[in-house]
Amino acid sequence: MNPLIRLYRSKIYTAIWLLLVLLLIGVAGFKFMIDVSWVDALYMTVITITTVGYGEVAPLDANTKIFTIFLILTSIVIVGYALTIITEYILSKNDFEELKKKKMQKKIDALSDHIIICGYGRNGKQAATKLLAYKKSFVVIEKNKEIIEKFSNELVPFVFGNANEDEALLQAGIDRASCMISALPNDADNLFVVLSARQINSSLKIISRASQETSYNKLKLAGANNVILPDKIGGDHMASLVVVPDLIEFIDNLAIVGKSNINIEEVPVEKLYDSKVIKTIRDLDLRKKTGCTVIGFKGVDGEYVVNPEADVKLVPESKIIVLGRPEQIQKLNSMYDL
Repeated sequence: MNPLIRLYRSKIYTAIWLLLVLLLIGVAGFKFMIDVSWVDALYMTVITITTVGYGEVAPLDANTKIFTIFLILTSIVIVGYALTIITEYILSKNDFEELKKKKMQKKIDALSDHIIICGYGRNGKQAATKLLAYKKSFVVIEKNKEIIEKFSNELVPFVFGNANEDEALLQAGIDRASCMISALPNDADNLFVVLSARQINSSLKIISRASQETSYNKLKLAGANNVILPDKIGGDHMASLVVVPDLIEFIDNLAIVGKSNINIEEVPVEKLYDSKVIKTIRDLDLRKKTGCTVIGFKGVDGEYVVNPEADVKLVPESKIIVLGRPEQIQKLNSMYDL
């Protein structure tokens, strides 16, 4: 919590205690000085503190009048103090929220080639966790204020708004982003977001979630590069655990959860050598240098080759996929500055 707001809260508590003490003193004073009921004593105290000017419930003697004067003067000071503190607290809280929002927006404005996640539900949160593990820059667009207040921190920058609106997308830097993940629970909302994002940034890579298989082609037509059906993937995975359990368990052990224990890495050819002189997988000899094995190749046309031959030419803008133990992958990352 901001120290300024914490200070004002402590002052508010102090003001409340002073008001309560003043109320108790007034009730006790009127009760015993003019011998009235507790209700009448409370009534007299309230009209005195609030200075509404109603008549007394009983005649006042000289001592009671002096006590009333003291109560009025004291209440003016305490009530004035309480009103001042409460007003300052409200203004300071609004100012702090505005400063926090401006600071967050300034941080987002400095990003480029980042990733935008629309929706911070189950899928959105999982995507954010993965991106954090890989130290990727990203922004989350979320319309639920409670979710933002619960999860917002320096690591997860949020934009409060509806991803269906162009304004929210622009605040997240959609025109400068390299990729967008639309993880909204409603297919119609995802479709609208994909259409809007594609119009703003034609080169953006868009990955969308879909609940219904009938939405797959619509999202593709709207401009999504990839459409993920979480329920279908989950069902296929469970069935595979029945059909080929050992194979699926092995694949699960290859899950990428962070740089410290990664087993699979995708490497652009340009990171491996000066691609002006074309080399082959055999020429690189990654197995001898790092212990990693090349298990896949992605050509310029986007086609994948599983277990490529050693004489496959590593042309510019192509990629290789390597498999290895965590320490071997780390050696690869260190050797080629990945």
